[in-house]
Amino acid sequence: MAELQNTARDRLIVGLDVANRGEAETIVDRLGDTVLWYKIGYQLAYGGGLPLVTDLTRAGKRVFLDLKLLDIPNTVAKGVESAIGLGAAMLTLHAYPHAMRAAVAAARGSDVTLLGVTVLTSLDDADLTEAGYAMGVADLVRLRASQARDIGMGGIVSAVSEAAAMRALLGPDMAIVTPGIRPAGSAAGDQKRVATPAEALAAGASHLVVARPIVQAADPRQAAEAILAEMDAPRATG
Repeated sequence: MAELQNTARDRLIVGLDVANRGEAETIVDRLGDTVLWYKIGYQLAYGGGLPLVTDLTRAGKRVFLDLKLLDIPNTVAKGVESAIGLGAAMLTLHAYPHAMRAAVAAARGSDVTLLGVTVLTSLDDADLTEAGYAMGVADLVRLRASQARDIGMGGIVSAVSEAAAMRALLGPDMAIVTPGIRPAGSAAGDQKRVATPAEALAAGASHLVVARPIVQAADPRQAAEAILAEMDAPRATG
């Protein structure tokens, strides 16, 4: 399990939500030493970006592989083993008990932090009702988070609006990774549950995922530095 760190650089994950490896490498080069963590999700993975996990790791970076695995237990286990082989430091799977049990067994003895995705931050209660769920976002997040804790996962992914309750539920050691982070004054985009970096840290998040506000900025390094400063501000004043 990844050790929870205190510096902003240890907690900021930049989402490489771009179409191909070339675009991703350009962003990484422009960010330089400013950023330690990168997220690789579906878009980049399907655009030839999976080998970048290994290359970034060899360069001293850490990679959050956001593939949200969900399948029969054997397939999940094999996927986890492959992700570990690439060098992923964090790996997501949808927080279904059968998938989490298979993943935990497959990851035993490794340093990867397995993260259960509770409810996507683009969904609200109406979306869950439409999908056939009998409970709302808050209840489903709590159920899946408690299952992740009991099964032995390294952490969860949840919106900032649930982070404080999740920290109380999970204790101090599990990772709580929060997407939907937007610097103060920026647009929410297609996220329905968003927060600023300062709000996320105050709520108990261990890591913050920021994509568009950095990768689509005219100066990604300057944008990342501004977010890091915003993350440091609560500790500097409190």
